[in-house]
Amino acid sequence: MAVTVRFAPSPTGFLHIGGARTALFNWLYARHHKGAFRLRIEDTDRARSTPEAMAAIVDGLKWLGLDWDGDVVYQSKNLGRHAEVARRLLAEGHAYYCFCTPEELEQMRLKALKEGRSMRYDGTWRDRDPRTAPPGAKPVIRLKAEQDGDTVVDDLVQGTVRVSNQQLDDLIILRADGTPTYNFSVVIDDHDMAISHVIRGDDHLTNTFRQVQIYRALGWTIPRFAHIPLIHGPDGQKMSKRHGALGVQEYRRMGYLPAALRNYLLRLGWSHGDDEIISTAEAIRWFDLDAVGRAAARFDFAKLANLNAHYIRATPDDELVSLALPFCEEKLGRTLDAARRERLLKAMPDLKPRAKTLVELAERARFYVAERPIALEPEVKKLLDETARARLRDLQAALNLSVNGPQWNAPHLERFVKAYCETARLKLGDVAQPLRAALTGAKASPGIFEVMAVLGRAESLARLADAVTLKES
Repeated sequence: MAVTVRFAPSPTGFLHIGGARTALFNWLYARHHKGAFRLRIEDTDRARSTPEAMAAIVDGLKWLGLDWDGDVVYQSKNLGRHAEVARRLLAEGHAYYCFCTPEELEQMRLKALKEGRSMRYDGTWRDRDPRTAPPGAKPVIRLKAEQDGDTVVDDLVQGTVRVSNQQLDDLIILRADGTPTYNFSVVIDDHDMAISHVIRGDDHLTNTFRQVQIYRALGWTIPRFAHIPLIHGPDGQKMSKRHGALGVQEYRRMGYLPAALRNYLLRLGWSHGDDEIISTAEAIRWFDLDAVGRAAARFDFAKLANLNAHYIRATPDDELVSLALPFCEEKLGRTLDAARRERLLKAMPDLKPRAKTLVELAERARFYVAERPIALEPEVKKLLDETARARLRDLQAALNLSVNGPQWNAPHLERFVKAYCETARLKLGDVAQPLRAALTGAKASPGIFEVMAVLGRAESLARLADAVTLKES
């Protein structure tokens, strides 16, 4: 069987993290089986569907690296086809017009409530002649559902699941205004797109029973279904706003890398032995539905951050500069020139082992690319007292006189400063701490001689000059 799967979000909001995992599982299944991964936007709810939400879904998938095959399918363009199939079911006796008023349906609901059962349409118009309907009444079209036996689904994740057909009423397939209902339009679009496997959240399992009945009424081949467990928050409850950021774009803004998020989502409900770090190539080679668990997975921000740190460390320095640049520029409120970008590149070997997100990396990189005079933390100013400034003035003069461009590297600078301290009968800490304060504006930083090498001769000497005149200005 040729594999064709689809991701079919409703554009009523952002691409949430559960939807992203569903898209990932579909994408991996298609790539593993050398099949097709299709994208369908289910935008028939015109009141709630927005262009902004559609753009967010597409942008989120592109950022995650989940490319789809063929053009995007917009469900709203298929309304004529949906109505045509509904009329076919009418003609073949598998559907009927229902003229029940809202008041009659409300009475059915109240009766069910009183009897302690779920609302179920009672089939009032199932066998009635539509010519007996009140004049001017606008009917819906209902499926003439199977009433005896069970509807059984051999699910590729959940195993065999079944429901008694007595629990499934004659669902509406076409509303009075001619628009299709969700379960009906999904079946038609999946059939027309030749979808072989439907991989989605297990909250759709109830819908699947109804959709199977529609397939049977139409005589169409039923796709294989795989219902994956939902993602829960750290407290074991269904993921919601109280658990933090849910949209894929939020994770992007928080500084996570797409490869790290893909890897993390892959491990939420799927496993390959004890492997935790899984490349995209390995994921495509290993992924299949038999390794998807039935239990809900818990989202753990700490694990995601640790995984992201691994991917930051593994990213080449030049690529990481490109990724971190927007975060650096946002923090500084300006565009970085070529010299500062080069400085950022030189700093990467010291920056990336310490950062778990691009936001953290940008924060740690701030002093490397800051405009002079750099901002000093309040406690740092105390380190630059009169004695410290005098020592920095002497050190600046010595560096300016004795250390030229080719010698401006970390090993030579360390030897020079240590020799200076010995000559001046000072401990290294007497000079290193105010030196760090002057160059970085902070009490902690990467190795100060590595910092000097990254900043370069001109910038380092200029920052020392700023510090020396700090209290005199």
